[in-house]
Amino acid sequence: MALRAVVVGGGIGGIAAAVALARAGIDVQVHEQAQQLAEVGAGVSLAPNGLRMLERLGVGEEIGRVGTRYASAQLRLFDGRAVRHERYQFAMAGQNVGIHRADLLGLLAGQLPPGTVRTGHRCTGFRQDAGSATAGFADGSTATADVVIGADGIHSVLQGFVVAAAEPVFSGVVAYRGLVPRLDEYPAGTIRMWMGEGRHFLVFPVRAGQLLNYVGFVPSGTAVRESWSAPGDPAALAAHFAGWDPVIGQVIAAISGPGGSGFAWGMYDRVPLPRWSSGRLTLLGDAAHPMLPHLGQGVNQALEDAVALATLLGASTGPAGAPKALAAYEGLRRDRTARVQLGSRRQGAGWDSSGSQLIDRRWIYEYDAWAEAVALT
Repeated sequence: MALRAVVVGGGIGGIAAAVALARAGIDVQVHEQAQQLAEVGAGVSLAPNGLRMLERLGVGEEIGRVGTRYASAQLRLFDGRAVRHERYQFAMAGQNVGIHRADLLGLLAGQLPPGTVRTGHRCTGFRQDAGSATAGFADGSTATADVVIGADGIHSVLQGFVVAAAEPVFSGVVAYRGLVPRLDEYPAGTIRMWMGEGRHFLVFPVRAGQLLNYVGFVPSGTAVRESWSAPGDPAALAAHFAGWDPVIGQVIAAISGPGGSGFAWGMYDRVPLPRWSSGRLTLLGDAAHPMLPHLGQGVNQALEDAVALATLLGASTGPAGAPKALAAYEGLRRDRTARVQLGSRRQGAGWDSSGSQLIDRRWIYEYDAWAEAVALT
């Protein structure tokens, strides 16, 4: 009898989990609260550890087609002067790929059998017994399976059925982020970070180099709503980076032009959770380990979760063995993601105008979550 799984949440982590579960021979359904699968206009950086998982999910070749591999990684001072930092340049150049979040979600969703994703289902409750787990939705419907996977984000409803509810922690930083069309002044295939005291500005190409993703990180004394889609004010962003490298000014000016977009994102995370699983329920991605973006690992860690979880469930002894597989998944993933969460906090606090406090990312990039999961089976 095939194992049955319900995934709550149709973001990148949830859809990646569904693809991995389906490839492992597990009957999977995804329930997403929005009326359609969609990602806002922003990019994500795929690191080697995440790209390794995407190969496992069957989209490696397409990632190379719609993404942009960074041929060059550059650190700059606020005024544009170059900074040499071998560890950073080694970790980024030639290994990472910039991709539009919507492109990544679309590639993953395209791997799923028709009818796998059910939209318009907002999760409101959960219950389980010795033999099954059931997610409840706002429209009164339910979904029962051998396991339920909470991939419902930083404000996860299902997290509250695993650990005591707690509010996310505001980092004191707001990120202005979005996309602009490729600029002639910006070198192709390049990820560039400008550093200054208290703020920094990141740019990298996506969509085969036709768009530039930008993020301006600025301090904020008041908490800003955690949202991927709150509109950002280009004039406010320009004021934060006045007097910096003129290239930054050109990027900001393009936000208001044709094809430009801008959002303001209050950055939140959580302290690492003491546990992820309860019986036949487990958590994945931001529901389990929301992290700040300063190591570029949010999506990459969710991809690792997805493949590791599916590998362990696929090797389990059917429905009866599912809780044991979830416990093994938590045991494999929790310490690693906690280390990345805390490292992301340290990196955010460590950006300065010298680049001297950059964290070595090789231990993150060289990890193979699939191989580690296989070793447990």
